[in-house]
Amino acid sequence: MVFYDENKVPLWRCTGALVSPTILLTAGHCTGYDPELDLVPSYAQVWFDPGPILFGDYPGGGVSCEGFSGYPCSGGHWGVPHPHPGWTGYLTLPNTHDIGVVVLDKSVSMPRYGKLAPLGYLDVLATRRELQNVKFRVVGYGFQLVKPFFMGERERYNATVMLIDLRSALTDGYNLHYSNDPGLGTGPGGTCFGDSGGPVLHKSETGEELIVAVNSFVLNAYCKGSAFAYRTDISDSLSFLAGFDITP
Repeated sequence: MVFYDENKVPLWRCTGALVSPTILLTAGHCTGYDPELDLVPSYAQVWFDPGPILFGDYPGGGVSCEGFSGYPCSGGHWGVPHPHPGWTGYLTLPNTHDIGVVVLDKSVSMPRYGKLAPLGYLDVLATRRELQNVKFRVVGYGFQLVKPFFMGERERYNATVMLIDLRSALTDGYNLHYSNDPGLGTGPGGTCFGDSGGPVLHKSETGEELIVAVNSFVLNAYCKGSAFAYRTDISDSLSFLAGFDITP
């Protein structure tokens, strides 16, 4: 889970995936400019705990973290957010450039790190028959239910989603369109608010799970129906990540 702030004042939360000891892969709209608030996050704080990650004594309401401990003020790993240079703050379809990284101040040791799919990995799926049988695993710390009330944040969830499309006007080689229904007990799962930047994983023919995209946006206000992720297996993403020494 990733918490972003501007001069130590909390802004928003997202999800990410550690792809090296110091590089966390996430979404561009998490790490970059937000035109509605007219702000850019200057810091990021990352928790790798599966959760639930409990609040500290921070009062909230946009108050500075000065003098407070616990989430979201202390306890995680600090880093600097970097959006893709093409991210403008607006979801300009189809190529949103909605990818970013957090460069951590200190290395984080893990048994293994997320591995990127190679260039064009998903293109083979675009022409495969029986697309409804192509499955992905999505991971995030976002909401599990938004109607009639918000529920299930600050805890890591996994869900299985199905491929819908790779070649529509909304995807056009940049985005992955998949099924979405995060409501508890109402479907196989999906993504919602707070899951942005989380990894979308596909199991290769050799059984290896590869990151093929990062969660980007949903079309429905209640996070049902369908969702989209920005592909990591395209040159736009891979050239950006190569600048941080991250390659498939």
